[in-house]
Amino acid sequence: MITVKEVHSKKDLKAFVKFPFSLYKDSKYWVPPIISQEIKTFNKKINPVFNDADARLFLAFKDNIIVGRIAAIINWLEVKGQNQKKMRFGWFDVIDDINVSKALLEKAQEIGKANQLEYMEGPVGFSNLDKVGVLTYGFDHIGTMITWYNHSYYASHFEKLGYKVEKEYLEHKHAFKDITKESFARIQEIIKKRYQLKALYFDKTKQVMPYADKMFDLFNKSYSSLSSFVEITDIQKEYFKKKFLGFINPEYIKFVVDKDDNLVAFGIAMPSYAEALQKIDGKLFPFGIKHLLHAKKHSKKVTLYLIGVHPKYQNKGVHAIVFNEFYNSFEKRGIVECIRGPELADNIAIHQLWKNFNPITHKKRCTFRKDIE
Repeated sequence: MITVKEVHSKKDLKAFVKFPFSLYKDSKYWVPPIISQEIKTFNKKINPVFNDADARLFLAFKDNIIVGRIAAIINWLEVKGQNQKKMRFGWFDVIDDINVSKALLEKAQEIGKANQLEYMEGPVGFSNLDKVGVLTYGFDHIGTMITWYNHSYYASHFEKLGYKVEKEYLEHKHAFKDITKESFARIQEIIKKRYQLKALYFDKTKQVMPYADKMFDLFNKSYSSLSSFVEITDIQKEYFKKKFLGFINPEYIKFVVDKDDNLVAFGIAMPSYAEALQKIDGKLFPFGIKHLLHAKKHSKKVTLYLIGVHPKYQNKGVHAIVFNEFYNSFEKRGIVECIRGPELADNIAIHQLWKNFNPITHKKRCTFRKDIE
């Protein structure tokens, strides 16, 4: 018999966060999160997303053993501001028992129905800066710090329970040696002169801070047309700065400004922490920080996290300036492989940006949707 219990205590929350550690203990490809950071994600006193969202966490038990988990999420900015009557669900992990998936998803559906929502979609997080999607292809590739990994049976569970694919995401990688600098080096000089633009270089995190809020504002503008986009609020900006900036080498943050110092484009990459996170197994102490710092300084792989261009400058070649800056920094660091995070399959514009670098589609993932009856 399967029972579902809502998470209320600190003990239950820790069990919720740690469940995947047992589920994927034999996997060479799963990348563990940092346990303390995951716990803070669900702390309403720490994570400002709860000013505009609700989340209820559930654990599934079979014979008194945890066999699954789910986070049922309502983002009220999305529901009220965009009139998207969506019940989000994420942090979804289960053993290979469709009855466990059914019990957890029905619990989220009950919450959606009680709040007059019209459909479920997931796995997704609170916003576009969270992890997204069920992996459907590429199970034999190591995960990243910014993605969920899952067993191959997840998608079939959703399909058998009447869920349909809602959005598809692709992940690509390319070798640094396949980057053809001549495809953007000359163009970026022309673009700089034509629009009176310049690239900013940082070697200290404190140099980035005066531009960080502008970057989030530009993120909101440049990503607003994408499906499922939810705006990052002012109070969330501070939270994300604290959460992410420490993991990013300042020289991997690329900003392009106009003659009045207005931000018109940005690119963010981070060292690959996958292997380091596997070594530390969710724990920062006593040696976890040492492994992360080593990866930050010495990793020869980078994850290309975000790139954005102001709508006014889109389709004008401004991305070439960002590419040129990335190339110079990656060459200096001896980078051998570039990995792109999940990108919507129908976002043709972003795929076109990288077409000259011989990218390989090494993973696919999707979200699933079902109407609430």
